[in-house]
Amino acid sequence: MKIVVIGGTGLIGSQVVARLRERGHETVAASPSTGVDTLTGEGLAPALKGADVVVDVSNSPSFEGGAALDFFTRAARNVTEAERAAGVRHHVALSIVGVDQVPDYGYYRAKVAQEEAVRGGGVPYSIVRATQFFEFVAPVMDMSTQGGEVRLPSLPLRPIASADVAAAVADAAQGAPSNGVRDIAGPEVHRLDRLGEITLAAEPDGRSVVTDEGAGLFAGFPDVLTGDDTAHTAATRYEDWLARH
Repeated sequence: MKIVVIGGTGLIGSQVVARLRERGHETVAASPSTGVDTLTGEGLAPALKGADVVVDVSNSPSFEGGAALDFFTRAARNVTEAERAAGVRHHVALSIVGVDQVPDYGYYRAKVAQEEAVRGGGVPYSIVRATQFFEFVAPVMDMSTQGGEVRLPSLPLRPIASADVAAAVADAAQGAPSNGVRDIAGPEVHRLDRLGEITLAAEPDGRSVVTDEGAGLFAGFPDVLTGDDTAHTAATRYEDWLARH
């Protein structure tokens, strides 16, 4: 199959591309750096020519609600229009577990709008929702650092390795459209402040974790980001991943 991966040079996309190529598929990494701009539509038609499947793992360059909403909705419209013209048979989109249960967070509202655009885009689809990536823990900690303290809420998360996300997305791309949502999550639930402690225990840098329910990116989030018993559980544990990275 010919599979086009939008966002194919990023953290998830580059791994999806590598997995699909290993499995013998003609795989195109589409991104602004390779001449494909989903916001303007530039390069979409030639990239999608002859494509069987399009995978969209692109991300908004801004987490601000309005900017993210514009990015995800405009890109989704342009991509699905180009897919219909090219005869693409399957659209795979990456989203977030619990995304439709956090209406007060603008970025999540933007992702919900993206999902709605995919559902209404006229192309058979599969939506893969993932929990937070292991790779995001350290940046979240950095954003929440004040002096020598990392201030984090006790929100429960069930983080997952990006490699496990890429594997699930690649599997979806090779399968039939589900016209529905599949949740994937890591094997363990950890409080965010505890993830900070685990990280600093593995990589001490002089900082310490302070539990602060009003601090950082996840302050005030409802407890909906771990998924439920229907979520597919990946194998990689956070401590084991830290030891390798």
